[in-house]
Amino acid sequence: MANEPQMKPQVLLVTLVAISAALSLGSAESSSSCGPNFPVACSCGNEMYEGAVQFIVNCTNAGLHNTSVLEYMPEQVEILIFTGNYITELPWNVFGSINDYKQLKIVDMSNNHIREIRGKSYHHVPRVERLILNHNNLSISRYDDEVNHHHPRVFSNFVNLQSLHLTDAFEDHSSPQLSEDLHDIFVNSQLVKLEKLHLEQNEITHFKDRNVFCDLPALRDLHLGDNLLKDINFEVRCLNNLRFLDLERNKFEFVKPSDMRLLNELQERENRTVNLIVDFNLNPFVCDCKISPFRTWLQATRVQVRNQESLMCFHGLQHVDPAPAHILQLDMSECAATMAAAASFLNIAENEQLYGQLQPHISGHTATLIFLLIVLSMILLGLLVALVYVSRDKLKYMMTPVFDNVAKKVQYTSIKDEDCPEVHV
Repeated sequence: MANEPQMKPQVLLVTLVAISAALSLGSAESSSSCGPNFPVACSCGNEMYEGAVQFIVNCTNAGLHNTSVLEYMPEQVEILIFTGNYITELPWNVFGSINDYKQLKIVDMSNNHIREIRGKSYHHVPRVERLILNHNNLSISRYDDEVNHHHPRVFSNFVNLQSLHLTDAFEDHSSPQLSEDLHDIFVNSQLVKLEKLHLEQNEITHFKDRNVFCDLPALRDLHLGDNLLKDINFEVRCLNNLRFLDLERNKFEFVKPSDMRLLNELQERENRTVNLIVDFNLNPFVCDCKISPFRTWLQATRVQVRNQESLMCFHGLQHVDPAPAHILQLDMSECAATMAAAASFLNIAENEQLYGQLQPHISGHTATLIFLLIVLSMILLGLLVALVYVSRDKLKYMMTPVFDNVAKKVQYTSIKDEDCPEVHV
């Protein structure tokens, strides 16, 4: 009993510690380092990112079903990582209608099951240089059966965007109009500073719109790996700054001479400052005569083909040795005709580039001027005919004395000639 009074302060201390811990735990469950509006799964603060200390807001796998917390980000945020959540639609003004995150440079919203991005979703992003939307289910088609998800100005507020990541970003079996929809977005969003574009893993079989990338004048790196492309059926000559074209793991069985010609023409531009690099690795090339022009081109072109020594092709099952073979080591002695035709085609391309096109192509502006001149000439001719017809009586009155005078002179000359004596020699 004598020790009982000495125990009470210890019990009180333990009780206070327990209460403090309980309060701290309750507070942690309702807020995070980002503030009371964020769940505990989110974190905010300075961290190392790509070799530098930067202020990061990270809500990875936070179980969020809307983006409302993004209106309350600390104003010094430089990088937003908002991935692994369940946001099927981005509403208007994701970052709030009045906030202005002037230091925000990178936005990563990958793997969020996003299906639709509204035209006014992204506001107040003047400094964002990189936007990552990988592994979503975006629908950008104007032909969607349920609703039109086509918002051409979806990226228009990213005035300083340099890198756009859309790897596996679109819904499976996207419409064949994907290239048209993308082109419409590129045109209307005016991504004039975009240098890197990632479109890997989107099941792209071809581009219906050949000019799909032509409104990205600063584009340097175009990543189209892991798709279903069989040829380069999009225009590259409009991409004067292109330095890297990624075509690895597609469905190329051979490379068409016309595709090699396009790459050569781009590489040989006089005002280019960097070499063009192309990656054809891990395509299912077939070891037959169709591959022979590509083999010859690899050895002659100034285009840098990445890892060309390791490019492989595959024989058919009926071949004596069905094992893969190095393309550069193939025996092409039986493919002389194919190689000659391709060489002739490529030589014509080189001559056209060096000495001017053998059959000059008339530019669109020149053709328009010629057409207008022809139309104006016909209009003038028609007006002249109409003027003559309307003034025919006056012209007849004016011209009759002239004709009579000429006729009299002719008659007088004839009479004078008849009066001359005949001279006999």
